[in-house]
Amino acid sequence: MKEISCKLLVIGAGPGGYVCAIRAGQLGVDTVIVEAGKPGGTCLNVGCIPSKALIHAAEEFEKIAHMAAGKDPLGIKVAAPTLELAKTVAWKDGIVSRLNSGVAGLLKKAKVKTVQGWATFRDGKTVEVETETGTQVIRAETVVIATGSAPVELPFLPFGGPVISSTEALALSDVPKKLAVVGGGYIGLELGMAFAKLGAKVTVVEALPRVLAQYDAELTRPVLKQLGELGVDVMTGAKAKGLSTKSDALLVETADGKSAKIAADRILVTVGRKPLTEGWGLEQIDLDRAGKFIRIDDQCRSSMRGIYAIGDVTGEPMLAHRAMAQGEMVAEIVAGHKRSWDKRAIPAICFTDPELVTAGLSPEEAKAFAGEVKIGQFPFAANGRAMTRQGEDGFVRVVARADNHLVLGIQAVGQGVSELSAAFGLALEMGARLEDIAGTIHAHPTQGEGFQEAALKALGHALHV
Repeated sequence: MKEISCKLLVIGAGPGGYVCAIRAGQLGVDTVIVEAGKPGGTCLNVGCIPSKALIHAAEEFEKIAHMAAGKDPLGIKVAAPTLELAKTVAWKDGIVSRLNSGVAGLLKKAKVKTVQGWATFRDGKTVEVETETGTQVIRAETVVIATGSAPVELPFLPFGGPVISSTEALALSDVPKKLAVVGGGYIGLELGMAFAKLGAKVTVVEALPRVLAQYDAELTRPVLKQLGELGVDVMTGAKAKGLSTKSDALLVETADGKSAKIAADRILVTVGRKPLTEGWGLEQIDLDRAGKFIRIDDQCRSSMRGIYAIGDVTGEPMLAHRAMAQGEMVAEIVAGHKRSWDKRAIPAICFTDPELVTAGLSPEEAKAFAGEVKIGQFPFAANGRAMTRQGEDGFVRVVARADNHLVLGIQAVGQGVSELSAAFGLALEMGARLEDIAGTIHAHPTQGEGFQEAALKALGHALHV
């Protein structure tokens, strides 16, 4: 097979890799991208997109179930719903397939050459790719490592049989009658709440004192309330220990040190993700590490000249949009542009019910950073649009310096608040002060008004609360 030479080689076609390749192609850089699976990576194929499809289906099912039970105040009466999960999964797969094709088309449009297979480093400039037709050698002036991450497997709960990761959870053909979720972070609660809405009896086992520990307790309170309403049992300070002898229950050590069994058809393990740094010849190149991750600087350069790394393989936050921004930046650097990584905020969203959004610093982080701060919080219970959407639980919170009112952080919890993340990120990126947000005319009636009202509250003159 003829050797390929190129200016830029991207290893991995996830959100970071494919964006890097597309942007490089747009800038006239001779680019090759290597991917062992389908384009789009974890996010598109077994992560962000399919999980949000399942969450949407669960929301629709729960909505109709409430109407059928006479619990809905809108006066709509329907028959009790049934669910064919296999059809739901097929619909989800259709969306994923369309997006796969879209990414492939964009790469082709940008004149990026795609090589299907697993890449292994020979040295810092050369990789071998095992393809269906043989071994393809690729030599590149610059290499971008965008290999992503994978679910963490517990040694006493290896994946297989009833023990599943998020990947398998998104491809089930039937809703489990009893689902145990090990790990009360955002992935576990997003999927756990979705399956609870679809009819599963869900138990969440979390080793820390509370679930969603990366968020402050006030922000997560509406989520905890909804978990209770869904009948989800939450065990905190509890440790999973393994499978029962019959593999029909999860063995747990409770917070008081006692042993317990949780009957479960499926056990979903969501205790985090690990960088994919093995299997592609990392031992052949000398890259500094930051713990398990590849160490990078503010231009995503590794310790080895000509090798960049982006996305999950470089550490937290493991977010698709972070990888995309890094990929775009690296492509422009390779093309000769002056760029560096200088982001004030990377919004993070938890698609629980209700949704959580954070951008910038939390109140405690802001106090540690700036000393005295001003905090404004506006409840959705006082927002007309939230009322009409039956989503009154939650609030928007703005945190700013007390001396000059520079906004340091913005948080929200509520129905559909994920769509406010763009406004939050933009405000922080552009260095907004409380007066900038308060002085911006927000359309009425929208939930976005809560953002303006929170800024007004921090200034001492909220109008609607």
